[in-house]
Amino acid sequence: MTTTEPTTPWDRIRAHWSAPAWLRTSHVVTGLPISLLALVVIVGLTALSVLLVGTVVVPLAALLLLFRSVPLFTRLQRARFLAFLNVDIPPSPRPPRERNPLKRLLQEARTRSTWRQLAYHLLSPVINVIGFLMVIGVWAGSLIAVEFVIQGWLLEEYTIIAVAALLAVVLLVAGPWVARGVTALDVIAAEALLGPSLSDRLVQRVETLQESRAEVVDAADAERRRLERDLHDGAQQRLVSLAMNLGMARATLTDVPDPARQAIVRAHEEAKQALKELRDLVRGLHPAVLNDQGLDAALSGIAARAPFPVRLRVDVPERASPTIEAIAFFVVSEALTNVSKHARASGAEVTVRRADGRLHLVIADDGRGGARLGGGTGLRGLAQRAGSVDGTLDVDSPPGGPTTIRVELPCE
Repeated sequence: MTTTEPTTPWDRIRAHWSAPAWLRTSHVVTGLPISLLALVVIVGLTALSVLLVGTVVVPLAALLLLFRSVPLFTRLQRARFLAFLNVDIPPSPRPPRERNPLKRLLQEARTRSTWRQLAYHLLSPVINVIGFLMVIGVWAGSLIAVEFVIQGWLLEEYTIIAVAALLAVVLLVAGPWVARGVTALDVIAAEALLGPSLSDRLVQRVETLQESRAEVVDAADAERRRLERDLHDGAQQRLVSLAMNLGMARATLTDVPDPARQAIVRAHEEAKQALKELRDLVRGLHPAVLNDQGLDAALSGIAARAPFPVRLRVDVPERASPTIEAIAFFVVSEALTNVSKHARASGAEVTVRRADGRLHLVIADDGRGGARLGGGTGLRGLAQRAGSVDGTLDVDSPPGGPTTIRVELPCE
């Protein structure tokens, strides 16, 4: 929405007494009864809980009513700011409401936003009373001055006419400015106390970023699954068919010239090698066995293909989310690949267990050690993969070995 600046003196005069000036005045006028009612309720319930503290039940009921009335008055004030000033004050985040009255009372008492709102409802009567007296005093004073002008005109008292007319003009001009100043002060107090605090906004931002990150991780995992499915059902099947046809040609075409036969043999071997590499690629993208049979079966396949003995222990009575299982699989797979490339180990041990809502992975080998998170891209990539879901990765690898990698991943 674009606004045009007033260009002529008449436009400036009309803008000075335009609708926003009267809306600000209405905001000040309506704020007085609301703030006074909130003050009476808050002070009354507080006094009731203090005076009848010996009865226990009445003070608890009064405090519950107090903490329930604060959000009601807050919503009413937010509606007033939105209706008259077009100022939208977002609500502060609140924890899920407890059903037990005593727990609910303790919950409200521990919530910082409750006390901030309570502070505004105790401060707003001061702002609104002073603002009401100032705004209404200016407008009423301008009307009284106009009345003096009329009386002076009737009595032909020109001195009274001049003074009253000057006072009326000054008050009429000052009225919108006074209303603007009072509402600006009220807006500052409301945004500071009724809206979310800086820590609340940071918490909301962190939650939004966590949700966005989880969506990205899930989308990447879904894309890997799609690629694995497409390669498995498409290119891999064609390579299987090609390798079979070349194998049949190699077995049956025995009377062809030797150069042609050698070309068929080489093509057959290349097709089998390409099929093996494609299978490894598909397995590295997202193994189908992980979806069908879970982490135990998928890790058993990795352990069986390792070029050294791997002892595997998996204690996961309840499966984690597909994304967490995929990350656990890739962490173990990449860790064992690093062991085979760099550790010169004669064996390794992989332990996977679920406890306290987290998946614990331990990959240990008896190699030469010396592995560091900052020493290369392999371990750093594993740490980044674990960190993408708020997991942790620690490496204990003194020179000479052994090396132990500990990973914790949230199960949800």
